[in-house]
Amino acid sequence: FFCAVKQKRVIVVGSGIAGLASAIRLACKGYAVQVFEKNNYPGGKLTAFVQDGYRFDAGPSLFTLPKQVDELFELAGENPRTYFNYQRLPVACHYFWDDGTFLPAPGNESDFAAEVEKVLHVPAERVLTYLNKSKFIYDTTAPVFLQRSLHIARNFLNLDTLKGIIRMPRLGIFSNLHHDNVKQLGDPKLVQLFDRYATYNGSDPYQAPGVLQSIPHLEFGQGAWFPDGGMHSITTSLVALAKRKGVQFVFEKVVDEIIVSRNQIRGVRCGNDTFDADLVVCNSDVVPAYRKLLASQQAPEKTLSQPRSSSALIFYWGIKQVFPQLNMHNIFFSNNYEEEFQLIFEGKQISSDPTIYINLTSNYLPSDAPDGCQNWFVMINVPGNTGQNWNQLIAQARKDILTKLSRRLGTDIESLIQCESILDPRSIEQKTSSFQGSLYGSSSNNRNAAFLRHANRSSKIRNLYFCGGSVHPGGGIPLCLQSARIVSDLISPA
Repeated sequence: FFCAVKQKRVIVVGSGIAGLASAIRLACKGYAVQVFEKNNYPGGKLTAFVQDGYRFDAGPSLFTLPKQVDELFELAGENPRTYFNYQRLPVACHYFWDDGTFLPAPGNESDFAAEVEKVLHVPAERVLTYLNKSKFIYDTTAPVFLQRSLHIARNFLNLDTLKGIIRMPRLGIFSNLHHDNVKQLGDPKLVQLFDRYATYNGSDPYQAPGVLQSIPHLEFGQGAWFPDGGMHSITTSLVALAKRKGVQFVFEKVVDEIIVSRNQIRGVRCGNDTFDADLVVCNSDVVPAYRKLLASQQAPEKTLSQPRSSSALIFYWGIKQVFPQLNMHNIFFSNNYEEEFQLIFEGKQISSDPTIYINLTSNYLPSDAPDGCQNWFVMINVPGNTGQNWNQLIAQARKDILTKLSRRLGTDIESLIQCESILDPRSIEQKTSSFQGSLYGSSSNNRNAAFLRHANRSSKIRNLYFCGGSVHPGGGIPLCLQSARIVSDLISPA
C-alpha cells in the first residue's frame, strides 16, 4: 500500500509582479500555490485601463532586463517567444530644457555619446567613460547586493564579495551621486540628466550614494525595451503562465491576518474564513504587513521607520493631436532640480516648476489612441501621502504642468485633452497598499539603505517570506523580479 503524500501549500498575499513571479517559481518547485488579491485584477501597479478609445498602461512604463521575464517561461519549460515578445527601443528618451535645448538620447551607447557631444558639446569620450564606469559598478555590485539575500552570512563568502570589497573605493558607496556626476561630467545639463536616475528608485540625487551610477547601464548598456501589447502584457502573460502551472487566483479576497502559531506559519485569515498553508509569501508593503497582517507579532521598527521613497502624481490624458517631437519616453526638466527634491523630501510639497515625464505608447502601438491622437501618461515626482491637502496640490500641479508643456511645445495643451484620469499618492496607497503611496518602499537616500531593507525571509517566523518593492533588493520591475528569485532560492523543493 502506498500513502499519498499531501502536496505542500503556499499562499501568496498580493499579485504584484513579484507575487506573480514567486507563485510561478514555487509552482515549478512542486508546491500547490494560491494567490490572494484584494483587487478584482492582478498586477498591482503594473496594470492598464481604457478610456474613450485610449489605452493607458497605468503604472511602470520602463522595461529593462526582459530576460528576467523570459526566465520564468523557461523555468516552466516553455518558449517565451510563444507567449511574450518585446522590442528594443532605438531611442531611450527625449530630453527637453526650458532654454530650448533638445537632446534625443539614442538607446545605443556610442550614438548617445555622439549626440551629447553634438548638442551639449561634452566630449563623447567623457560620456563613454561614465557609461563604462556605470557598467563596472553594476557588474560588481549586482551579484553581491541584488542577486542574493543580504541577510545570510554564507552569501558573503564568495569571490563576488571579495571583488566587491577590493573595488569598494571605486563603487561610489561612500560618495554622493550628484557630487560624483558633477566631478565626472561637468556640464550642468548632462549632470541633471544622470542625476535623474536616482528617481528610478524614488530617491534624491543630492542625498543618494554614488553607487546609483550603476542604473544608467540598465538603459544604455542592457537596453530599454517595449513589450508587444504594452507594459500590461507582462502581467497578463505571467498570470496566464501561472495558471498553466496550476496556480489558483482568488480575487477580491482581502487577507486580514497572516496566522502564526508558535513562531510557525499556519495560513491566512480572510474575514471569518481561514486558509491553511505550509508557507506564506507576503507581496504586501512591509509597513501595512506588520501593522495589520502581522499585528500580533513583534515588528522590526528600525526597518519600518526608514524614510520612504517618493510617490507620483500621474495625469492620463487623451490628446487629440500628434506631437512628432515626442518619443515613447520624454523628460521636461525643472530649472531648479535641487529645490525640486528639497521640496519633495524635506518640505513634503510639490515644486511649481516640476520635472515632467511623458510616456506615450501610441507611437509604437497605434491602437493605443485614435487616429491623429496620442495617449499621454504625464507624471511628476511628489512626496508620499502624509496628510497634505492633495486636492489643492493636484489642482495647482495640473496648472503648472500645462503651463510648462504649453510653453515648451508651443501649443495650448489643455484645449487638446479629450479625456483625463488621475492617480495620486492617496489612490496609489489605497489600490496597492503601498505605505504613503511610495512607489519603491524606502528610499535610497543613505549609503546603508540596501542593508536596512527588510529581508526576504523572516528571522522569527518559520516559513514566512517577503517579496516586492518594499523589501530586498528594492523597487521597480527588475528588482521585484529579483526578489521573487531570492525567495524561491530560499525555499527547498516541495
